[in-house]
Amino acid sequence: MRRSWANFLHAASALGLLVLATGQASAGGFAVHEQSTYGQGTSFAGVAAGGALSSMFWNPATITQVPGVVSETGMAGIVTHASQNPTFATAPPSLGGGSLLSLGGVANSAELGLPFNSYFSYQLNPSIWLGMSVNAPFGLMVNFPELWAGRNYGLPSSLKTYNATPTIAWRINDWISVGAGVQIQYAKSDLRFGFAPAAFSEFTLDGLKGWGYGATVGVTLTPGPRTTIGIGWRSGIDQKVDGTLSVSPVLPGATPGSISTTVSLPDTVSAGIRHRFDERWTLMGTVEWTNWSRLGTVIFTGPTGGVATVGTPTGPVAVALPFQYRDGWFFSGGAEYQWSERLALRSGIAFERSPVSDQVRMPAIPDNDRFWLSVGASWQIFPGVMWFDLAYSHIWVKDPSINISAASGNPWFNGFTYIGDGAAHTDIFSGSLVWRFGAGPAPKKTLITK
Repeated sequence: MRRSWANFLHAASALGLLVLATGQASAGGFAVHEQSTYGQGTSFAGVAAGGALSSMFWNPATITQVPGVVSETGMAGIVTHASQNPTFATAPPSLGGGSLLSLGGVANSAELGLPFNSYFSYQLNPSIWLGMSVNAPFGLMVNFPELWAGRNYGLPSSLKTYNATPTIAWRINDWISVGAGVQIQYAKSDLRFGFAPAAFSEFTLDGLKGWGYGATVGVTLTPGPRTTIGIGWRSGIDQKVDGTLSVSPVLPGATPGSISTTVSLPDTVSAGIRHRFDERWTLMGTVEWTNWSRLGTVIFTGPTGGVATVGTPTGPVAVALPFQYRDGWFFSGGAEYQWSERLALRSGIAFERSPVSDQVRMPAIPDNDRFWLSVGASWQIFPGVMWFDLAYSHIWVKDPSINISAASGNPWFNGFTYIGDGAAHTDIFSGSLVWRFGAGPAPKKTLITK
């Protein structure tokens, strides 16, 4: 037993060091769905019910489907286009006129995202599995020119998170498995915003970083030999961060210096089903709910506990991020076809209701409802021992409109009007390598009586 634990911890530690050393790239979007190349191939249909080791991100109980010692490491390239086009209504009325429109829009405010994900599982005995995953579940990387029409609501900013999740799962019998894990999350961020229609008038939330903790639990049910149902929950994380408020120029009412806050990141519930009709065809489906409404407004405080403020031409303004998101929903369906012993093909479609409504949208996160279309494949390099997964998705984003004005009720309004629209779409390319080191001990036969 002692040697088994030592082998597990050694491999898991090596896995974590690998990902943290190579994962210092910008993630695409505030929430990063791209945690499984296999799952992406079906637009994540049925992913909470299993199919790959990376399903443990959504449901830790799925690792009981993977015998022996298995690792999976993947990477996604997220290529997003998001244009920002101000309208003639954009102006700073608090300065008595003068249009910001002359500063222009942005052809593309999105940056390339390169999130990594990696997984490891070890079958300790016929009933117990240990696992470890390392992911970047939330991220943001946007780029804007110093002078543009919406600079007061968007300048170059970044957010990166890294999650390590040790996991244990128990195969109770042929019908049911349960799993649980602990989320350990590190976050770092730098956010910039303007506060006047002039160059270098800005405030920066520098070096925000800190730790947060959460849980993950799940269950898989196998009512028949061809059907698997999975339900998983990733808890919300109260991410505590500390950093520095920098203001230029320093106007009356500003409180530059140390700041801190707690960001209430959302929890997620995923339900998936997989049904194998025959030796070649498998159909999948997913329903996912994300509790974005718990994010609310993020308020930064200074060393004395008072609200941090920025001095502006119209008076002090609290340093706050009024996200005010609604809950998000994700629905997908997909199919897999076993073309040959070595090759499996899959595809899927999805609809995602964005947590960003028209009432709270702003240039740094111009998100909206979206449709997914995905294709994927698995190729067995050495059947049953080593294989790789590939996936491609195209996402159509409903054209976002932005109205930040005194009349709109948008909580981001800080005295400067920005009204505009845009266009967005995303292409995602993913690949992963899976390696099985052993078949694992045979499961115990459990007597089931009615």
